[in-house]
Amino acid sequence: MKKSKGALILLLAVAVLGATSFFGARIIRGTTGTQTCSGDAIGLGLDLAGGVSITYEVEGKTPTTEQLNDTIYKLQQRVQTASDGSITEAQVYAEGKDRINVEIPGGSSAMFAELEEPGVLEFRDADGNVQFTGDDIKDAQAVTQTDQNTQAKEDVVELTLTNKAAKKFYEYTSAHVGDVLAIYYNDELLSDPRINSGISGGVATISGSFDKKSAEKLASFIRIGTLDLTLKQLRAQEVGAQLGETALATSIKAAGIGLAIVMVFMIVMYLLPGFASALGLAIYTGLMMIALKLFGITLSLPGIAGIILSMGMAVDANVVVFARIREELAAGKSVLSAMKIGYKKALSAVMDGNITTLIAAIVLGMLGSGPVKGFAYTFGIGIVLSMFTALIVTKYIMQGLYACGLSDVKFYGKAKERKVIDFVGKKAILICVAVVVIAAGFVSMGINSGSGKGILNYSLDFMGGTSTTADFGKDYTVEQIEDEIVPVVRETVKDNNVQIQRITDSTQIVIKTKVLTDKQREKLDNVLVEKFNVDKKTITFESISSVVSNEMRQDAIVAVAIALVLMLIYIWFRFKDFRFSASAVIALLHDVLVVLACYAIARISVGNTFIAVMLTIVGYSINATIVIFDRIRENLNGSSTRDAERLKEVVNRSITQTLSRSINTSITTFVMVACLYVMGVTSIKEFSLPLMAGIIAGAYSSVCLTGAIWYMMKVKKNN
Repeated sequence: MKKSKGALILLLAVAVLGATSFFGARIIRGTTGTQTCSGDAIGLGLDLAGGVSITYEVEGKTPTTEQLNDTIYKLQQRVQTASDGSITEAQVYAEGKDRINVEIPGGSSAMFAELEEPGVLEFRDADGNVQFTGDDIKDAQAVTQTDQNTQAKEDVVELTLTNKAAKKFYEYTSAHVGDVLAIYYNDELLSDPRINSGISGGVATISGSFDKKSAEKLASFIRIGTLDLTLKQLRAQEVGAQLGETALATSIKAAGIGLAIVMVFMIVMYLLPGFASALGLAIYTGLMMIALKLFGITLSLPGIAGIILSMGMAVDANVVVFARIREELAAGKSVLSAMKIGYKKALSAVMDGNITTLIAAIVLGMLGSGPVKGFAYTFGIGIVLSMFTALIVTKYIMQGLYACGLSDVKFYGKAKERKVIDFVGKKAILICVAVVVIAAGFVSMGINSGSGKGILNYSLDFMGGTSTTADFGKDYTVEQIEDEIVPVVRETVKDNNVQIQRITDSTQIVIKTKVLTDKQREKLDNVLVEKFNVDKKTITFESISSVVSNEMRQDAIVAVAIALVLMLIYIWFRFKDFRFSASAVIALLHDVLVVLACYAIARISVGNTFIAVMLTIVGYSINATIVIFDRIRENLNGSSTRDAERLKEVVNRSITQTLSRSINTSITTFVMVACLYVMGVTSIKEFSLPLMAGIIAGAYSSVCLTGAIWYMMKVKKNN
């Protein structure tokens, strides 16, 4: 590359850095409220910015628990549909026996009006007569199928009817071929498909000029169908940020400090390539802010977890590449040749790691709900941007620097000869350490259960509890509430699991605690009156259900299960050996159990962020594992040797060769999370602590367990 071209590349990189930094900074300032242009702001979740809370009451007789739970789940889905999927962090939960609370970040009055509608779904003939209703539909999904005539792919909506309606549907469609059977939702025409033939088997397909988005929207309206219950609005109020008014600014500041430390670390460790990666990370950060704004993502604490993980993966890709370049330089290659070969050799590990986790993000985004979907959106966007900045932006910056005269080997560094560490030989000790840590977690769970505390410290998000609303007569900030009121409430109810929300433009505060007995309610009444001069007449109590419904938990479990299966199938396909997948599963299980032990031993609150933490650790660990597997595959060089000593040598050498990568990536990711822990409020600390434990567990399992487990499986088969 000519010097002039190198200079042009560097000027372009500086221009891109300037543009992304400018717009990224505008978005951050708009989001945190430090500039008045709200058009630059990213949508924020209830935990970071608060929102609007509406309480609905069921009309008519008291609903059953099943009816109430089903309606809650459908409302959760309708919020996502009404917002075109941009709002993933809404909270819907029961209050008492006949009320439902809906809390939406940035919700509009029009959206709430739509939510309380009965939601009548009807299938009408050409004269307007109702032939079928939402009660006749079991399910509706947007699918892609191949047209039998043109062989072209088309998006359609597939309906599954109830067993009772299937026969009637066949008889009707057989008798009305060529007629229109229009679909109405609350008297609004959704679609007017024409009957082409008698439809048997209880499955019907609606085709037409659909794109994927319109097919999904129609399927969503049909699937959600009619609400089981008719609701009327009781009250509407604005609620403050659950994590405190300064939580977002603190998190951004912590992330900025962490990013700066990571950049310095990369420069110190990798010299000129580290400087190039620092510029790439800065561009990545700006692009991430712009992408969140453009895609209309609602950012919450689980979303921040996705950004942190993808940022860690961006660093990881650079570390893998730089380690390869240093190896080539140590082997006597020129700098230019080392860069070319280094990127080529690192490509498979980087691509396999990112594609594997991208598969998980896509599945979680499609099938998950609530915090799972929010995590998946930011994580998926982050993965794509991290690959772009690591494999393209950083690469061209390095080439530009080289062309401009920075071509001496001293600017790049050489890999030092490392003594091969016998990880396989120490496998018994390493596995015992893992077993002891996991066993400590189970022992702690047993002790907690035996003492009546519960296996884990489930939060209100999972267990429900009691909501206490009181007028304190003066305006408290969230930070004052956290410092002055929360400790008193915790001491009174003898439980640390307390959530507070401030009603905006009022002096009312909502205190959510575990389920309180009549005696505990009376005690809390008296404490609020005595210590805070609360008027006892303003204090009200209501039982509330869990925010994370059974359906949402099932969605999360199904989504994670499918994601893991697809990830492991991909690993099997890429590495041509099922033992790689099997050992990866064991490593992931280890990481999850270690984090679970952290929750049990430290009695960290298990709430909405618990799911995000687990997903983050799974994505982080699998990426680290793949880097080691890639080196084992390379060192085997297609050999199918059965010699145990040869296999042992390959595994030990592969782990040793990638050890600096494993350590450095763990350090950079740990630093990002540690900054959140040090600077964050209580809830963010409870999110960060298990995440740090998971990072350590993921690094340990990747380095100390996966290779050894693969070796044992391989040797066992050979014998």
